[in-house]
Amino acid sequence: MEMLALQILLLCHVVVGTVGNILLFVHNFSPILTDSRLRPIQVILINLAVANAFMLLLFAYSYDLIDIVPRKPPTDLKCKLAYFFHLVARGTIMCSTCVLSTYQFVTLVPGTWARVMFSEISPKVVSYCCYSCWLFSVLNNAYMPMYVSGPQKTHNDSDSKGNSICSISGVSVDMNVLRFSHDIIFLNIMAWTSVSMVIHLNRHHQRMNHIHKVNQNNRGHAETRAAHTILMLVVTFVSLYILNCISILLHFSFVEFRLWMRYVTNLLSLSFPTISPLLLIFRDCKGHCSVHIMSVWKSM
Repeated sequence: MEMLALQILLLCHVVVGTVGNILLFVHNFSPILTDSRLRPIQVILINLAVANAFMLLLFAYSYDLIDIVPRKPPTDLKCKLAYFFHLVARGTIMCSTCVLSTYQFVTLVPGTWARVMFSEISPKVVSYCCYSCWLFSVLNNAYMPMYVSGPQKTHNDSDSKGNSICSISGVSVDMNVLRFSHDIIFLNIMAWTSVSMVIHLNRHHQRMNHIHKVNQNNRGHAETRAAHTILMLVVTFVSLYILNCISILLHFSFVEFRLWMRYVTNLLSLSFPTISPLLLIFRDCKGHCSVHIMSVWKSM
């Protein structure tokens, strides 16, 4: 019963997350249909939506979400490709989130040389950064398929689900440390930009309390709201990343609960691709509604 509940929850994650990322993609890609130029942050969000949807759809294709119709165990090639593309999507999501937080920090904090540079060539720089995220993820995980193999057959016929799990073996400690160091670099950049934005927003809030300005410009309000959204996104990503690391350690520590912990680990790994588009869409809609209501109130 617990397994069925986890499978249904995974299925809901895939469906809701895929729809949310499609809406996020359409919402940010729509200016091209009206011959308008995409803003740099829209380019990043499009890239993040594609990576999120790719990871969710890949999971739906690679794993049995609900055991209604039995399927054949995955082949060795399918295990290698599925695990490789999963790591590529995961790395691209982390890199894109890092680029998003860095760009928001650069555009929020005034008087920096980076802000002047980004204001001139930001579309090209952001596009190259997004392409680099995919390229970096591919190169960083190119060696991993060598250590992935198909399900290991056992003589226990009752454990049919356990016999359908791809196996990973032979990865050295140095390789794991190298992979983890890449994650630490991205997490440190996100933490640094987030803390810097929090300090800047706190100082800005204190200045506004002393000035008592009633008529604030919409651009500053929009940038502040965007910074709050990115901060929520980064905190969500880091929290789920830590929980996912803990679940992976538990997955390898407790053998008797290995299948149950596998579903929990998959659930945590799919949580950010599911939550992030909903957070970005609802916060953006709320911001547009508040600005519209304020403009209507001023015109009355």
